[in-house]
Amino acid sequence: MSSPYHPDGPDRDPHAFRPTHVVPEDGLPTWAGPDPSRPSARLDPLLPVRLTDTSGNWARIVCANGWSAWVDGRLLVALPNRPPGSVQPLGSTEDPRPLLDALERTIAAYRDLVDRFAAGHLDLDTFRRQAGALRVGAVIDGPSAWLLDLDHGRWYYCDGTRLQTYAAVEPPTTG
Repeated sequence: MSSPYHPDGPDRDPHAFRPTHVVPEDGLPTWAGPDPSRPSARLDPLLPVRLTDTSGNWARIVCANGWSAWVDGRLLVALPNRPPGSVQPLGSTEDPRPLLDALERTIAAYRDLVDRFAAGHLDLDTFRRQAGALRVGAVIDGPSAWLLDLDHGRWYYCDGTRLQTYAAVEPPTTG
């Protein structure tokens, strides 16, 4: 079954390699086909690859040099991309600190709830009810950060100096 995901829009060079995923930090075994009896080479950690096809948990990837293989697709690490259908980036915000402040406040509120629950000052239902409104997302990897801003429905990438929108997200469902 072919993957319906194509991050290349009509405005992009169809011959340029654009990775959709990277190999996990411990590398990844490959197979010649979606068959565990046909092992192939091992991929290097954090190697950029492009997902081109899927069959169950199997994923066919292509490397920048054109070599392709099948891997356990569940182990691939997805790279952030622009929202489908966008031709231009959605925009940027110059200063990442207001979003970082909001993330810190949310994490501090959650930490306070965990501390109060662990000390026996809150029962489980109260903890769940009070924590239910807290939503935050952040991945920090060295100088790079991906920050979730649910107020604006966006994942942002931060290089330490500014935010750049990477993806629009669906608002959380209630109930």
